[in-house]
Amino acid sequence: MLPRKMLTLQDVQAIAAAAQAEAESNGWKVSIAICDDGGHLLHFQRLDGAPLTTIAISQGKARTSAFGRRPSKAFEDIIANGRHAFLSVPDLVLLEGGEPILADGICIGAVGVSGVTSAQDAQIARAGIAALG
Repeated sequence: MLPRKMLTLQDVQAIAAAAQAEAESNGWKVSIAICDDGGHLLHFQRLDGAPLTTIAISQGKARTSAFGRRPSKAFEDIIANGRHAFLSVPDLVLLEGGEPILADGICIGAVGVSGVTSAQDAQIARAGIAALG
């Protein structure tokens, strides 16, 4: 069997705190979801004032990024480039704002953010992941 790296509670808390700090420093009201490599929710928070719709969207972006092992924007780009059949893939949120968490090039989880523009959502997710060093 091969050993594998996994997110710890301490890792998840560091990601969440850094993502929250990025959002708050910009005055952004968002929801932040962190999942493991199988798309299972490890942490969720909705900052004060974030719309209710951001709950499901942030979790979906995280799950999509974990399943796809790449930023959720990659799937948005696939559709934008004309492969509309990709819209039929079930249970994915095909919008920018989900970012994979990589360790030694292997996806060990993902962060999904929703509440501002998709590019700003991704900025928050990347800021959270950067806390892992």
